[in-house]
Amino acid sequence: MKPFLRQQLERYVQRLGELDFLLSREDIMADMAQYRTISREHAEVTQVAGRYQRFLQRESDLAAAREMLDDPDMAEMAREEIAGAEAELLELEDELQRLLLPKDPEDARNAFLEIRAGTGGDESALFAGDLLRMYTRHAERVGWRCEIVSASESELGGFKEVVLRVIGDEVFGRLRFESGGHRVQRVPATETQGRIHTSACTVAVLAEPDEAQAVQINPADLRIDTFRASGAGGQHINKTDSAVRITHIPTGIVAECQDDRSQHRNKAKALQVLSARIQEKERSERAAKDAALRKGLIGSGDRSDRIRTYNFPQGRLTDHRINLTLYKLQSIMEGDLGEVLDALRAAREAEQLAELEASLPA
Repeated sequence: MKPFLRQQLERYVQRLGELDFLLSREDIMADMAQYRTISREHAEVTQVAGRYQRFLQRESDLAAAREMLDDPDMAEMAREEIAGAEAELLELEDELQRLLLPKDPEDARNAFLEIRAGTGGDESALFAGDLLRMYTRHAERVGWRCEIVSASESELGGFKEVVLRVIGDEVFGRLRFESGGHRVQRVPATETQGRIHTSACTVAVLAEPDEAQAVQINPADLRIDTFRASGAGGQHINKTDSAVRITHIPTGIVAECQDDRSQHRNKAKALQVLSARIQEKERSERAAKDAALRKGLIGSGDRSDRIRTYNFPQGRLTDHRINLTLYKLQSIMEGDLGEVLDALRAAREAEQLAELEASLPA
């Protein structure tokens, strides 16, 4: 284990002793707000300190087993113990590194997933539909629930734009690095001579704002328009102005919702999307300032970044940010995204670990 990691973990052990003392004090126990705050920290610190104690115990076991190698009667048992201890130590070190990384509270939130057709005309819109299917299939695999907030369908199928709300555990944390440009190379259904075309879509993943922390929007800054929804929904949906479009005048950001028969519910959902987009704009501006100092491997999540290529003739997916190439495109398009998302998370954790090491005093 690197010395800087051990140094950080020793601080957790020390902090656990301090928290145990604080929780035993009567004045702390009498203040429920302070008691709850300290109790939450105690639970988090206990988890890290407990795993570190296990790491130290297995280090001690490993040292003892190596000493036993000199005894012929104990050598075989010692080799088994060494193998087991070394394997567990590797697992524990990886787990402890993850526990030390700073946690983004937004990772636990639901997310809005926006897919927009880009260059490539009808083929781009068809690919937008394929991406929507890929993400909804992945959501089914992991137990998330999806709701289409708004959709603009193209004439030949697919979507010019579609906004999906994804509800479940750790949705934003898992999908946040999907933001960017997605390029497809394949023979379009509209191509008569078998030529491979290249087109693109953009994806943006926005954390659903917490109601208590959502950006404050002045109602005077909003223009609200109603219109008749398009698409499936029976006779009712096309006869009433139930769809809602909201424009935030200071920024020009627009959000709309047409998936519900109720204008009131559509307005509430559109406001959620609008708040998420305004919050994302503020986050992007902060990220742009940070990027002037340091641009991470994963990138800023800007839609102009070309992050991935889907090459259908070769059955290949390439994520350009982490040089990941997988020859299982068909299964990925069916929602088997786990390997891609895990690789992106691992790359981000490696970045965070490097940042943590660099921030410590020499």
